[in-house]
Amino acid sequence: MTAARRVLLVRHGETDHNAGGVWQGQLDTPLSDLGVEQARAAGRAIAAYRPSRVISSDLARAAVTAQHVAEAAGVPVTLDPRWREIHVGQWQGLHTSEVRARYADLLVEMDRADVRRGVDGETLAEVGSRAGESLREVLDDLGDDECVVIVAHGVSSRAAIAHLLGIDQHLATHALATMGNCHWAELRQSRIGWQLSAWNAHA
Repeated sequence: MTAARRVLLVRHGETDHNAGGVWQGQLDTPLSDLGVEQARAAGRAIAAYRPSRVISSDLARAAVTAQHVAEAAGVPVTLDPRWREIHVGQWQGLHTSEVRARYADLLVEMDRADVRRGVDGETLAEVGSRAGESLREVLDDLGDDECVVIVAHGVSSRAAIAHLLGIDQHLATHALATMGNCHWAELRQSRIGWQLSAWNAHA
């Protein structure tokens, strides 16, 4: 694998809430048995990139995934709460069917614009700002030919990438497919700046 300055943004492994269609947001849910297997497999694959360190959301599903990735690569993990998933307010802990039944109008509005999730949750722009701040710090500190891995969540990873690349958050939601569990995006530096070179890569 050719060396380059790059960052991998990895979504955590599966949780029972993922499998059951329950909105998690910032609920601190553990990995399922399958999620642990996914994290181990991702760790083995990502070790080939020879990352120098791993940064992770402090929510357990990401932090445990990050530990498997870091162990496979033999590098340390640093937790950063700015990478937490979007807070979805009143939707946290509700099944998708309940959200559709109770908040149909808000879901329609959310499909048209970047509105607060679950009435009193966060917007994509807010998530992009906090996670994007951490991402910029990582990029500014990145050495030549260095690779850093960030283990986070589907929305926070996409929002940080959109923030970095100057893509409208609502547009990014529709343009980039949902990231699978333990799938990752790759940011690579080229002569014209940072570019998204992979999306939904996996072991």
